[in-house]
Amino acid sequence: MLARRSLARIATQPSPLGAAPKNARNMATLREIELRLKSVKNIEKITKSMKMIASTKLAKAQRAMQSGKQYGLANSEIFQHTPLETPAKRKLFIVVSSDKGLCGGIHSSVSKATRRAIANTEKPVDSDSPIMVIGDKSKVQLSRVLAKNLAMSFNQIGRDIPTFADAAGVADLIVKSDVKYDGISIVYNKFVSAVAYEPEIVEVVGENALKESAGFRAYEMEDDVTKDLAEFSLANAIYAALVEAHACEQSARRNAMDNASKNAKDMIDRLTMQYNRGRQAAITNELVDIITGASAL
Repeated sequence: MLARRSLARIATQPSPLGAAPKNARNMATLREIELRLKSVKNIEKITKSMKMIASTKLAKAQRAMQSGKQYGLANSEIFQHTPLETPAKRKLFIVVSSDKGLCGGIHSSVSKATRRAIANTEKPVDSDSPIMVIGDKSKVQLSRVLAKNLAMSFNQIGRDIPTFADAAGVADLIVKSDVKYDGISIVYNKFVSAVAYEPEIVEVVGENALKESAGFRAYEMEDDVTKDLAEFSLANAIYAALVEAHACEQSARRNAMDNASKNAKDMIDRLTMQYNRGRQAAITNELVDIITGASAL
């Protein structure tokens, strides 16, 4: 009997820590929604700023692309008179990407195009054909599947608008490398419009192919002339690919940030509605408790 009275007395005493209010769960949920809403609003500010920066850079990149295309046209005119009699089996693939992300699937497109070109059965090439990558993003992607083919990589190129000096430096390192190849293929993103791009592969004729071509055999030339022409043509092709790929990257980044800003706005609207509904429900519960207590008195 005494034990029962003691337990009843303990049960009726208030807790020393204080009882949790009924709407504590709602308050915690509202606090979480409020914090998430603030976070999404900050992200929206960042994506809008990045979109504006990309739009400004895109205008400059398009002007550089138009002037850089002239280098590619000069190469095309030369290569039209030097058709390859036999297709190259061991090709050197130069993949043009960049070190930066947040630009959609622009790096994945050139990586996939490179894998398709090596696995192509209509125009077969050696499975161990060397690959050189400009940019860390495509390097990471290709190293997962074609790690044995990677011969050289370049970074810190194209942080701003690419210059011919950047392309000449890459071409010089490629020529001086010990990599053996019969032909060169440059894989890059072709600028279609401000909202579209597609992977493109450009063939570059090497020094040996120039010497063996019928157009060059018709003239007597020194070896240094053919060597210099081949290296200059390679630098021209790399520069044309760099400036066009840079324009595609800025366009893709602007579109990606625009989509991210729209998604953030939609998420803010949903969270705001959810927060308002939860707040109204908490106020209603408090009013019900007040009215119930007043009625009991």
